[in-house]
Amino acid sequence: MAKEPNNKGRRDREDAAPEFADRLVAINRVSKTVKGGKRFGFAALVVVGDQKGRVGFGKGKAKEVPEAIRKATEQAKRQMIRVPLREGRTLHHDTQGRHGAGKVVMRTAPQGTGIIAGGPMRAVFEMLGVQDVVAKSIGSQNPYNMIRATIDGLKQEMSPRMVAQRRGKKVADILRKEDATETAEA
Repeated sequence: MAKEPNNKGRRDREDAAPEFADRLVAINRVSKTVKGGKRFGFAALVVVGDQKGRVGFGKGKAKEVPEAIRKATEQAKRQMIRVPLREGRTLHHDTQGRHGAGKVVMRTAPQGTGIIAGGPMRAVFEMLGVQDVVAKSIGSQNPYNMIRATIDGLKQEMSPRMVAQRRGKKVADILRKEDATETAEA
């Protein structure tokens, strides 16, 4: 008698395979002085993404580092946003993001440029799947504020299809007039 394949076991293995990559950005150790000495706690900042246009970040606090990272990863997966990418490698247009005193400027880049960005911003772009971008952080160097400002700027990102749909036009009408005149002359 042949045994039927167990589909449930295969599904569990697929779920166990990591669909999201995660990057630990910062760990902060804090201490509380008590009668017997000091009690330490840890806060972790994690960026999670599928490297295909989805990214999120999360914070987690716990008495142990692994538990703080686990909490941060779970929160990041719940707070993911989708960002439209041009050709799956760069942003559609230049944008700015802001959070508190932190301000970031993100610019599109030609193929082969790579990710030119500082620490926490680099983690966001790598998890998002961006391959070519130039970014600059102005103001706050706090990793929490830098990531929040980067996510704020990425939320403003719009593809030509989204703009065309909002305006009730065709994508060809939205794209540059220069491209249209060059093709008309040729």
